Amino acid sequence: MQGSLKRMKIALFLGGPSSEREVSLKTGRAVARAMEEEGLDVVEVDVGEDLDELVDALNRIKPHVVFIALHGRFGEDGVIQGILEYMGVPYTGSGVMASALAMNKVASKRLFSYHGIPVPRYSISRREGWTLPGEVPLDDLGYPLVVKPAAEGSTIGVNLVKDEGGLESALQEAYRYGDTVLVEEYVEGRELTVGILGDEPLPVVEIVPEGGFYDYRAKYTPGVTRYEVPAQLSQEAFVMTQHMALLAHRALGCRDVSRVDFRLSPDGTPYALEVNTIPGMTETSLLPKAAAAAGISFRELVLRILESALKS
Repeated sequence: MQGSLKRMKIALFLGGPSSEREVSLKTGRAVARAMEEEGLDVVEVDVGEDLDELVDALNRIKPHVVFIALHGRFGEDGVIQGILEYMGVPYTGSGVMASALAMNKVASKRLFSYHGIPVPRYSISRREGWTLPGEVPLDDLGYPLVVKPAAEGSTIGVNLVKDEGGLESALQEAYRYGDTVLVEEYVEGRELTVGILGDEPLPVVEIVPEGGFYDYRAKYTPGVTRYEVPAQLSQEAFVMTQHMALLAHRALGCRDVSRVDFRLSPDGTPYALEVNTIPGMTETSLLPKAAAAAGISFRELVLRILESALKS
């Protein structure tokens, strides 16, 4: 397959109009370097909000395949995937429905619960104030709480609330990114993540932020977070977390690649937080770290993701 890739035109989608644009540019540039080092014919496309411009670019480039390196809304929520499906262009990562479900933290949690995947207790807060039958009232949750937008990534708009006094400001910040906010009980324990490549889980990674909470600063400021690859867990906890990651990936209908985030409680229960259908792909990102622990180089990882798009 690698030889045939060298005869193909590859469009690399990066940037995008979401709040995760800067992260996406870093992912895209790292992927582009890896492709160029492999001698592949890659054209970078900085995606904007104008869909007509995007369609014109695709018609001009005429790619055999698209590598999607877009994070957040518009690129990771099924919109770009739908355009490529309509145009009949193969692309990396999950399809329209799985992308939309994974991006919506409320929808994904409901699916996880249905399939027996543990999730933290949570409530849904809507700007309009209404609730649906069966939803847990916010007052029934205990502190500390994690407040996050229902459809954002990269821990944007996420806050750890230790008491009632900080709740309203955290809700208002999260509402800046949408009308629906997810409020979860904070699970004491360890921060873990598991990459899925193909239909196989990679080694578990433990995330150890300096301040104890893995927020935007801890994620993107060099030196303030330590990573254990592979995580130093009991064999039982390691295998259970990998198993739950694969179940979460499959429950949403994801394909080819994803990354599933967890909190591991002191009793050994891995609580699923979310699935990232387009994980970060800089050489210091979590998915490449896990791949490296499995003996897969960054370049090989890029090629395997690219090749998977042509097999779908």
